[in-house]
Amino acid sequence: MKYLVSLVLFSNFLIGNAQITTTSGTVQVFEQFKSKWIEARTVAVWLPDGYSTLQKYAVVYMHDGQMLFDPQQTWNGQSWDVDETAGRLNATDSLKKFIVVAIWNNGAQRHPEYFPQKPFEQLSKIQQDTISERLKKAGRIKVAFRSNSDLYLKFLVKELKPFIDNNFSVKKDKDNTFIAGSSMGGLISMYAMCEYPKVFGGAACLSTHWTGTWSAANNPVPEVLRIYLKSKLSKIKKNKIYFDYGDQTLDSLYPPFQKKVDQLLLENGFTSANWKTQFFPGKGHSEKAWAERLEIPLVFLLGR
Repeated sequence: MKYLVSLVLFSNFLIGNAQITTTSGTVQVFEQFKSKWIEARTVAVWLPDGYSTLQKYAVVYMHDGQMLFDPQQTWNGQSWDVDETAGRLNATDSLKKFIVVAIWNNGAQRHPEYFPQKPFEQLSKIQQDTISERLKKAGRIKVAFRSNSDLYLKFLVKELKPFIDNNFSVKKDKDNTFIAGSSMGGLISMYAMCEYPKVFGGAACLSTHWTGTWSAANNPVPEVLRIYLKSKLSKIKKNKIYFDYGDQTLDSLYPPFQKKVDQLLLENGFTSANWKTQFFPGKGHSEKAWAERLEIPLVFLLGR
């Protein structure tokens, strides 16, 4: 059975009338969550059945929040079914109890907010312009592309996380704070943990969009991302990182680049204790595919 979100006034935010339904737990939707760094957006907090202020919960922050819960409300009729998977995992004793904070993407700003900024700024002007032209042709941007993901991360770390810490019964330390997403959301999850390794203790990066655009040919993005990640490895060795990929649709671009990243991690001493990469042959780039395997990264990150 699905449960409908109700209207409530909470800490000066109106829990909105978005028709999100869940199969387990409850969702509180904060519309127009304001920021001094980025445009306001919706944030939804999923709480497991039996949520109680008598105990503390780990937190999983997830991007593309409008795609996570209710397929009746998504543009393609698919969702991650986070409420189903998270509800099932919260009912076990083998994982930490956790809540999920879903951050809506902002449409046209999704690519600028999710594209790792420091690696992008390491590209030459010609390379940056080439990326801009490819994104324009793909209809993702209308003006010259510039990443502002550092501001997006400031919003997460300095505005959203304090709000969650102060208004929900959660553990605040890095070992109980995780971040997850797919495609560009996978990139920004990796980048968030690298930039804030003392805030996010683990990152789940599903179908990580190493190419940044929709072509692998003559594309400098995968290499500049790999170089950036290499520069941060010493700072995230006490954290956990998860990658996965398929080989169909858009995921067909990823295997050679993910294998280079895997080799980099292996050469730098990462083991099954702090790193996991999984390949899903025959799987493509969709919410349906990510929903099928969401349990795997959550178990990896939240296992006791």
